[in-house]
Amino acid sequence: MSQKSKVKSQKCGGQAILTAVVFFMFVSMIVVSGAYTVSYKESKSSRDFETSKKSFFLAESGLEDLAYRMIKGKNYDTVEILSLDGFFATTTVADISGDKEITATGTASKMIRRSKIKLEAGGGTSFFYGMQTGEGGVVMSNSSEVIGNVFSSGPIVGNNSNIVKGDVISAGLSGLADGIHATGTVYAHTIRDSDIDKDAHYQIISGTDVGGISYPGSPDQATSSLPISDAQIDAWKAEAAAGGTHSSPCPYNISGAVSIGPKKINCDLNVSGSAVVTLNGPVWVSGNINFSNTAEVKINPSLGDKSAAIIADKETNRSSSSRIFISNSAEFFGSGSNKSYVLLVSRNNNAEGGGSTSAIEASNSANGKVLLYAPHGLVYLSNNIIIKEASAHKIQLSNSAKVIYETGIANLLFTSGPSVGYSIESWREEE
Repeated sequence: MSQKSKVKSQKCGGQAILTAVVFFMFVSMIVVSGAYTVSYKESKSSRDFETSKKSFFLAESGLEDLAYRMIKGKNYDTVEILSLDGFFATTTVADISGDKEITATGTASKMIRRSKIKLEAGGGTSFFYGMQTGEGGVVMSNSSEVIGNVFSSGPIVGNNSNIVKGDVISAGLSGLADGIHATGTVYAHTIRDSDIDKDAHYQIISGTDVGGISYPGSPDQATSSLPISDAQIDAWKAEAAAGGTHSSPCPYNISGAVSIGPKKINCDLNVSGSAVVTLNGPVWVSGNINFSNTAEVKINPSLGDKSAAIIADKETNRSSSSRIFISNSAEFFGSGSNKSYVLLVSRNNNAEGGGSTSAIEASNSANGKVLLYAPHGLVYLSNNIIIKEASAHKIQLSNSAKVIYETGIANLLFTSGPSVGYSIESWREEE
């Protein structure tokens, strides 16, 4: 091959290599650029998601702050601004037919999230436990059962085949869980002779099987007041009295279909046989109340989600009167809403003074959408009674008595309360 041909060949080969290098660099730049673009987009998406979460939690914080102040009756403005980490949530309040609607807008680096709460006006009450007692405590025997958590500011004592399908809390320095079978966790200063399926928090323990983790040296749980104040009960009584007074004939015997409330009854009330009582509002009985046989008590459907109270309170005799008796197949119904219940309240205070007279006795096969409340007295449940919640100074269960807690009880509305008050009806995020 001539020298000229060799030079030409080398020149062509160099051009091919240069072209290949340029092409490779071009392809590499495309690949790198593509990878960078994907990486950048993912990084930006991650940053945007993180910022969006900040906006969401800002909005939720604004809602919680303002809703808490409104529910607790604290001061607030119709427009509130919450600042956190250089970002802001603006919360506004609007009136909607007597209810309140709170809207919170969280803004972080131009990312906007919006949440809304609707508060319903009315006398709200929250029951957070299947059973709650004061210093009188809880006594469970035989095959009695609670499906839900139990809280007591006094001792919780069981024997035989009792069971709590939930957590058990006996609060305070003298807190005691003795002879209890709990499927959840137990909190008490002293635990003895119990079966605990999950964890145990205590200072002293003996004769107890713990299925989970033991926490010796745990601080005592704080005691707590019962969920309904005397002031709220007095407000229901005032509403009942404003609806008129039944004074004759006495005792007031109901055996047929009756629509009643708000109403004050100035003597004992007996609801028996095949009676059907429809409650339109609170009823105050200045004496004892007896529900027996196949009697039915129900909330008027027109009340919607609201519940109504029947109160036994003879103000001149709260030691041996002001009692409630439920027996046989008496049954209780709400308005049809899952949040509607019949609340039976006794102001009998015999047990608080150290006596053994019961404030409320419920036995046999009575059951339904009924809550029992005796803030100063003893609630005694026996045989096949099934209720949804019980709170009292002291509670005693025997035989096959059952308390089956329902989640709706954590947020109840009644026909009235000591003040307007609000409770949460709905909570949602908006687009």
